[in-house]
Amino acid sequence: MLGELTFPEISGKLRPTSILCLPLGAIEQHGPHLPLDTDVIVAEEVTRALIADLGDQFDLWQLPTLSIGLSREHDWAAGTFSLSLATFAALLKELAREIVRALPSRNLAIINGHGGNRGVLEVLLREFASELGLNSCALHPFDLAGAAPVEAADVHGGAGETSILLAVAPERVRKDLVARGKFIDQDAAALIFDRAATFPWRSDDPRLAQQGIIGDPAQASAAEGHAMLARMVAAAGPIFARLLANQAYMGKPA
Repeated sequence: MLGELTFPEISGKLRPTSILCLPLGAIEQHGPHLPLDTDVIVAEEVTRALIADLGDQFDLWQLPTLSIGLSREHDWAAGTFSLSLATFAALLKELAREIVRALPSRNLAIINGHGGNRGVLEVLLREFASELGLNSCALHPFDLAGAAPVEAADVHGGAGETSILLAVAPERVRKDLVARGKFIDQDAAALIFDRAATFPWRSDDPRLAQQGIIGDPAQASAAEGHAMLARMVAAAGPIFARLLANQAYMGKPA
């Protein structure tokens, strides 16, 4: 944990090749059975697992968590917070500038617990490189674990997220409120899964969701959550290796 160091320890422990891991989450509805900070828990627990297993190999350090992201698709629900697009982008760019100013490390891995943050991150990573010389990537935990097939449509508050919470924070799951969820109507699935077009889908759309859930939390288990975490860690190793390989090419002409 970076925050556990004192300022004189920074120069002795961190190097230009160290990788800074930033948990990025969201505060938003996850159905009646999961807490608003589900994505924060996922991002932090995945980051801890990555550092526990791969920290020595890749010199990983955990940054303080950013807990609020882009959650407009859930803003119908009480308790959901969402930054504006401009504020979200400005916040991450300012943090990237501070990393370059305050630390010797030049590698950043964002551990993104919320799918709604994903599209903007792709653009921001390019700006981090071209404007700040910061070598970065974003890891998306549920894709690392193996995405659910379209017909399962485990998108939000379903088996995947519920399984992770059952594995790492079972006391936070309202087990008596877990019910069989709604699978997406195939005609409506294109709103989320069509790669040729983008739509502003929402989790209060009755074609997609039931009580804000898109998926089936009744299929969740702690055993599957632990298995998913193991798959996430195994898939992340080559990504960290690729990130370090990219660092050698930062700023070099084609």
